[in-house]
Amino acid sequence: MKLKTSDWPAVPSSGVRDITLPGLLREGAAAAPGRVALVDAVPDPSERRSWTYAELLRDTERYARALLADFEPGDRIAIFAANSGDWVVLQQAIAMAGMIVVAANPAYRKDELAYVLRQSGAVGIFYQRSYRGADLAAIVDAAGAEVDTVRTTIPDDEWQKFADGSDAAIRLPDVAPTDPVQIQYTSGTTGFPKGALLHHKGIVNEATFVFERAGMGDGGVCVNAMPMYHIGGGAVTELGTMSAHGTYVVLPGFDPAGVLEAYETYRGTHGLLVPTMLIALLDHPDSATRDLSSMQTVLSGAATVPEALVRRVTETWNCSFSILFGQTEMHGVISQTKVTDTAEDQATTVGQPLPELEVRLVDPIDGRVVALGEQGEICCRGYQNMIGYFDMPEATAATIDDDGWLHMGDLATMDERGFLKISGRLKEMIIRGGVNIYPREIEDLLFDHPEVHDVIVVGVPDDYWGEQIGAVICAIDPAAPPNPDELKAWCRERISAHKVPSMWFFAESFPMTPSGKIQKFKIRDRIAAGEIVPDKVTGGSLSVPR
Repeated sequence: MKLKTSDWPAVPSSGVRDITLPGLLREGAAAAPGRVALVDAVPDPSERRSWTYAELLRDTERYARALLADFEPGDRIAIFAANSGDWVVLQQAIAMAGMIVVAANPAYRKDELAYVLRQSGAVGIFYQRSYRGADLAAIVDAAGAEVDTVRTTIPDDEWQKFADGSDAAIRLPDVAPTDPVQIQYTSGTTGFPKGALLHHKGIVNEATFVFERAGMGDGGVCVNAMPMYHIGGGAVTELGTMSAHGTYVVLPGFDPAGVLEAYETYRGTHGLLVPTMLIALLDHPDSATRDLSSMQTVLSGAATVPEALVRRVTETWNCSFSILFGQTEMHGVISQTKVTDTAEDQATTVGQPLPELEVRLVDPIDGRVVALGEQGEICCRGYQNMIGYFDMPEATAATIDDDGWLHMGDLATMDERGFLKISGRLKEMIIRGGVNIYPREIEDLLFDHPEVHDVIVVGVPDDYWGEQIGAVICAIDPAAPPNPDELKAWCRERISAHKVPSMWFFAESFPMTPSGKIQKFKIRDRIAAGEIVPDKVTGGSLSVPR
């Protein structure tokens, strides 16, 4: 295909299936009943559990019938817990019962949890009693007391007892492919929580296409440390693995030694690992001693994946690489590099759109489709579009237009082959003296500086210019950060003067979302509020805490 404008038509494939989560599980149980479907890879190997496809179907049906004894199809049920095999079983059961998972981050505190419960109208919560030293039971009690809809709370040590109360006589409902199945909250990098309402058909087909493009064959093994409450863990990796009748190895969280051990023990072939995870794995001493010869494809995304990191991963582990790009509102991934793409395309693009999806780039002002190579906002249309933001019709209408195009808010260019290059976020655009400046271009430049480990560029309010350009640097050596005057001179040699940052800050780390995206708004808001002030001489060496 050779495009003439930045307008990618839906490319036919093996087809978008009318399928549900329970339908996918039943297919796996029929095709490979004795194959291991799920492993709960807790740190102590003696305490690990596994389910074959037949056993996973049995337990899912048991949980689903127990749910139907207390709740109704369409009810919203929150899961407030870290990764586990039981998390997967419960999620599958909620879907099988025709109910909707409300995915809640176990790092939430009382007000955050209360907001999610109230906004979703959740009637029940399955929760973990404690998480990383936090008393989640107390948080659930306090949040639940403020939300009228919540009537049932069940701690993790009573989940099995709950399932044991299942009545085999209860009939499981017929679930339709376009029925809602999850509410994923997308506060992400904007700070405004909106619940994306997702459907069965969207998450199953999208995940299937992603793992097909990543080269997973029948019976592949995916090792997952991504949070299950995130679209990458609770949909893309889980359902992509099940679509290949593979084995899904779930770790309670990301621990480099634990991940490396799991790949060796279970002969892992695939995994979704954001850049910070990859660096931690490669730098860990066990990387040199663990047998990772089974690794076939590393999937990565959520943040910029530098070319040097791609090469280091593929050379160290002798594997392929696939870069993903998307957002929750599109059921996860919208574009992806193939394992057969060139090293240049792997390093500089996020690949071509997934099958059966229309993608075009439009001018944010007048809505015209932009020319090839011209920057525009990414818009998508197809089966992958979310149903909408739960109980937020105005926010939904602002995101999905009358013609069905979902406006992602991401900026990119497209070449004649349909390969996308991400250039930034529309809301992150800096307007200085009436000139639009896109932080991604400046960030990409500063990434190449030999003393810079990581960087973000933000707009800082200014009475005269409207906004000034501020760069927040994580230095390779935090004890000896680069000199701002030298950074300015280095930038001036490579980009136009009006794009060179005039304010410089230094940080040891950045606040991150669970998926590995930097929460720019937290740093930008602290700078705008005057809580972080650059020093006139040094450019500001004040640490930016999490």
